[in-house]
Amino acid sequence: MASPSSSSSSSYSSSSLVVVLLILLSSILFSKALDLQSSSSVSSAHEPHIPPHLKSTCESTPHPEACFDSLKLSLSISINPTIAILLIQSLRLALTQVSKLSILLAQAGPGTITETQRGALDDCRDLHQISISSIQKSLSRIGQNSNHRQLSDAKVFLSAALTNKNTCLEGLDTASGPLKPLLVNSLNSAYQYVSNSLSLLSNTKLNNMPQDEGGLNKKRRRLLGQPSWMSKKDRRILQSGGDDDGDEYDPSKVFIVAGDGSGNFTSIMEAVNFAPNNSEDRILIFIREGVYNENVVISSYKTNIVFLGDGSDVTVITGNRSVGDGWTTFRSATVAVSGDGFLARDISFVNTAGPEKHQAVALRINADLTAVYKCTITGYQDSLYVHSFRQFYRECDISGTIDFIFGNAAVVIQAGNIIARLPMHNQFNAITAQSRDSPDEDTGMSIQNCSIIASDDLYNANTKGGNMSGNGLVVKSYLGRPWRPYSRTVYMESFIDDFIDPSGWKEWSGDVGLDTLYYGEYSNNGPGSVTDNRVGWMGYHVMDYDDASNFTVSQLIVGDEWLDATSFPYDDGV
Repeated sequence: MASPSSSSSSSYSSSSLVVVLLILLSSILFSKALDLQSSSSVSSAHEPHIPPHLKSTCESTPHPEACFDSLKLSLSISINPTIAILLIQSLRLALTQVSKLSILLAQAGPGTITETQRGALDDCRDLHQISISSIQKSLSRIGQNSNHRQLSDAKVFLSAALTNKNTCLEGLDTASGPLKPLLVNSLNSAYQYVSNSLSLLSNTKLNNMPQDEGGLNKKRRRLLGQPSWMSKKDRRILQSGGDDDGDEYDPSKVFIVAGDGSGNFTSIMEAVNFAPNNSEDRILIFIREGVYNENVVISSYKTNIVFLGDGSDVTVITGNRSVGDGWTTFRSATVAVSGDGFLARDISFVNTAGPEKHQAVALRINADLTAVYKCTITGYQDSLYVHSFRQFYRECDISGTIDFIFGNAAVVIQAGNIIARLPMHNQFNAITAQSRDSPDEDTGMSIQNCSIIASDDLYNANTKGGNMSGNGLVVKSYLGRPWRPYSRTVYMESFIDDFIDPSGWKEWSGDVGLDTLYYGEYSNNGPGSVTDNRVGWMGYHVMDYDDASNFTVSQLIVGDEWLDATSFPYDDGV
């Protein structure tokens, strides 16, 4: 997009007209903000009798007053409402209040909001629409007879909505203008109902049903899925990474991108734009050997897109957007994926902005049921943004410096190489920065059977003087740090080399989150895996088998049927 305007646009031709419009707009928006909070002003003297168990339930939510608003609606339709009915009413209020924000976001622009970082408002608008869809999908999963899987899906969707709110606020943090305070306050007010809904979903009385059957803790490896909706040819393509039989492709489902003009398209974005919207079938896009210098955006309505390259060493998508050059972190991504069901194989995703440009994302995914196989993801700070929903990475090389795997998805990374690079002078490396913001969110990072290693330049820097371990490290490197207070990351059955500081983990800001986070290590090996001198935080754990089982594919990313449908290999259990 164009650079943000610092002056009045042509539609504000007179200063008096600008003032009048701003006053009118502020009045409209202020009245809508009051509407978001109006129900809490009802006098308690007129409240119907509230059953004690529901009263205590509301009092235990993050925003009790908003919960009591939902409870009043529940009492209006049922004499003895259950927690499930209360949850449904809370979700309905969440949908109503969050939907009202669309008006504010549509009216925000020049004269009301000045963006310091390009794309801040666009981030909010795009994420807001995904949040509305997520709340709608949560409502569709909830009922008196909902099973454990449906409730788990709803938690995934609501966790993503709250993550969207936080990302929007991060972008607005550097903005200014008369609309900003009202917009920020309205965002926080409306999402109280989302936060409460997620809290109610975590209520033990709502979740006292048995787990789905399936031997969740039994270790097994699935190599080939057999999804009925995918043709044998498509399955073979996903398994092999290409098509070798010379058959003609169905042009409605398979596109070929080649920079030399030998395919259907010469750019990846052309193929994405041409792909059908809201497809229930896989749309295969073959990206032939070459370097594609473009920023690729897969919008939320571009579902089930599959990128297949000729190999991560020869098919390269590269860009150089960064926070240093004025973009938001969210919009800096070389490849940005918001369409559910995205798959990628045999491709390199690269951001070449360099360490001096700070946050610069190579691959960002904020889409559900996505998987990446045999790919390379390369940058410096913030290389891989696992923003939200459920994600899986297998046999990928992921490299960077500060917080180079970050976000609030439920994500499992298996059998890959995680490579710390040499940062700038006086900087340290943190491999992960997980941003779980509530104990009710079923999100977190599970890094399993990977190799945690240093790049050649980092290794050489640390071996100057012949000391590669302990306090003699020239560049400190850590397994992670807590971006938000309930940060959750585990390393399991992985090789950890000796460039990792013996303390293992680093604080973000003082002691914030050190008691509420969950960091764990289980059955790792290598010289950097020794836990004797790890941090002494309450939230740090040397895990046992039962602890580790909570971070397997079946548990953390809520089942494995969708992974079977990708035909990508994965291990389940520990």
